[in-house]
Amino acid sequence: MAVHAHPDDESSKAAATLAKYAAEGADVMVVTLTGGERGDILNPAMDRPGILENLPEVRRDEMAAAAKALGVDQHWLGFVDSGLPEGDPLPPLPEGCFALVPLEEADERLTKVIRDFRPHVIITYDENGGYPHPDHIKCHEVSMAAWESAGDASKYPDAGEPWTPLKLYYTHGFIRDRILAFAEEFDKNGQENPFTEWLNKWKRNQGDMMARVTTQVECAEYFPKRDEALRAHATQIDPNGFFFAVPMEWQQRLWPTEEFELAHTRVQTDLPENDLFTGIEQA
Repeated sequence: MAVHAHPDDESSKAAATLAKYAAEGADVMVVTLTGGERGDILNPAMDRPGILENLPEVRRDEMAAAAKALGVDQHWLGFVDSGLPEGDPLPPLPEGCFALVPLEEADERLTKVIRDFRPHVIITYDENGGYPHPDHIKCHEVSMAAWESAGDASKYPDAGEPWTPLKLYYTHGFIRDRILAFAEEFDKNGQENPFTEWLNKWKRNQGDMMARVTTQVECAEYFPKRDEALRAHATQIDPNGFFFAVPMEWQQRLWPTEEFELAHTRVQTDLPENDLFTGIEQA
């Protein structure tokens, strides 16, 4: 089960891994906490009459197409997107804003989905949300709460029979070493490097998330499925944008994995891992 804040997050974060496990026969579900109602139209080709006015419905259709591309099930948790405040106050309740929903309310909803689906592995964001969007940070908080609540028979007795997940991972997509590998390939081929600004920002503001990675899943075969799912989110993903700046052959050859951090486990495992299910079959 992959728990995400908005529609399109599942396609930009560990999507090839989801497609890989689904293709190999695992039951895979994406839980989307909000409807993405306050998202902007980031693809100029979709900035046309009828799209913004019907954005909630459009984004639901996009999510359905992305889930189909990845071969996974998908569940809406039903909360309202908080938008990207950028210093502005969050949209107040009762209009709706996931970041301001009481933790217990969101915890109970996600706990019910976990008990119904019964996943062995949960994927979510780290304590920084992957990046500091209020919905992403709240997604982390809710995921951590539900990780504990799902197997606790004293919590939410109306939310189904208790189920105890065995492993919880944070997904880490923006790895500096990965971007450096692509940048060097652009330089080697005499092409303009589209990542110069990113790398300069990294040097100023942060270290490499690779230091936190415990698990790398080889999934290069499923990168085309990931890209198909990304393109399905046409209001959010510009097909001429940075997600598609690196040729597929380079990606598959230079960095064929997706990266995760094992945050919690109830089974014994040896690190580093190359499979999210390591230790579970034995357990």
